[in-house]
Amino acid sequence: MVEHAPQSAWIDVERWLTSTVVKPGPEHERALRAAVDRGMPAIEVQPTAGKLLHLLVRMSNARRVLEIGTLAGYSTIWMAQALPEDGHLDTLEYLPEHAEVARANVAAAGLEGRVEVHVGPALETLPTLEGPYDFVFIDADKQNDTNYLQWAARLGRPGTVIVVDNAVWEGALLDPEMDEANAPGIIAALELLGSPPFDATVIQTVGSKGWDGFALAVVK
Repeated sequence: MVEHAPQSAWIDVERWLTSTVVKPGPEHERALRAAVDRGMPAIEVQPTAGKLLHLLVRMSNARRVLEIGTLAGYSTIWMAQALPEDGHLDTLEYLPEHAEVARANVAAAGLEGRVEVHVGPALETLPTLEGPYDFVFIDADKQNDTNYLQWAARLGRPGTVIVVDNAVWEGALLDPEMDEANAPGIIAALELLGSPPFDATVIQTVGSKGWDGFALAVVK
């Protein structure tokens, strides 16, 4: 697997932006601490990205959100907080122990009424869901990114916004041998995003997660 090697200045800037602009609440900090306490991998989005998801949900006037990849519910909380009172977020988590942590974090944030955590392989859960969703966030196993994108389009509608995390992956998309497990899936997903029914771009990012980025797309 490719090793992330963040530069110290990137992290310093990210911390400054987080404290000065983003200003996470105690519910976000609790979710991060709970993940660490339970020994979960530190692969959640950084605060600046969490706030971006929050703003994108608000700007798209989304009422129904689909998240593929829950982990401890950190990004879940950011997005659910952007929904109206009658909004709903379905989030899909493979591991029951992670789902347990996520449910506790969502409840502590006062968002139980807006969020449902589904447990099991996403490709088994997705056929049971009913669209359309207004916003989809994909941050799960990269090998299935193309499958998740196809389901996002199927469960979406024209105008549905889709965000795919880890779209640059330390530049492994130009050198798949850097990470033969994940790079091919990322490349295939980006190639899919360059064709109908998607209209997309990719933004590169640096910070505590190293050199990476996200894809932002709209279903035509």
